[in-house]
Amino acid sequence: MEELNAMPLWGWIVLGCVLTAQSTWLFIDARKRESMPWFWGIWGLIQTPMPLVFYFVFVRSGWFRKGTGNGKREKR
Repeated sequence: MEELNAMPLWGWIVLGCVLTAQSTWLFIDARKRESMPWFWGIWGLIQTPMPLVFYFVFVRSGWFRKGTGNGKREKR
């Protein structure tokens, strides 16, 4: 229980704000890209910064695009 007291109250408030902002941004951006917004939003609430890193690698970079699973290339 003493580990919780080692971090000051302002640190917990900042951490909560960072997690909420990260989760909100991930959810909104994933919804625009139709890429599992609930998954990214919930994962963004749990930890930081790994959800952002994975989101940029897998969703924003285009590794997994919708409609490319049958060998057809997607036109931009």
